Amino acid sequence: MSRFEVATLVLAPPAVVFDASLSVELHASSMRDSREQAVAGVTSGQLSLGDQVTWRARHFGFTWHLTSTISAYNSPSHFVDLQVNGPFRHWRHAHTFEATHDDSGIEATLMKDIVDFAAPAGPLGTAVDALVLRRYMTKLILLRNAHIRETTETARQ
Repeated sequence: MSRFEVATLVLAPPAVVFDASLSVELHASSMRDSREQAVAGVTSGQLSLGDQVTWRARHFGFTWHLTSTISAYNSPSHFVDLQVNGPFRHWRHAHTFEATHDDSGIEATLMKDIVDFAAPAGPLGTAVDALVLRRYMTKLILLRNAHIRETTETARQ
């Protein structure tokens, strides 16, 4: 099993960043390079506790489907999404949002992502994870977070 963590400072209050992180449309727009879109379950609006969504996306030249559920939810401090069906043997993505300030005193949120996952295919999957997948998934989360930051900071102006 692999784990990685990403921390992103966003110059917006935790409630704004929390809500943006649960927006189906914002998620899809952040992943437009992989043509990710919600195709079943909750396909628009805000996700909440117990909601499921099936995403279709193109990665590594293949189309993948991943169904996740919001398994924990405490607005505006954290939520967790878990894969219930999809390509991983295990996928758990914990999101936390901490109120803070930047160096100049502007209200901000420290957004943290902790992703635990296991690739399919036993030892072969473990090798693919070590060589490619962990770095690729980290890049996707960084891309998503940059989009959330840009969207929420722009909305404040």
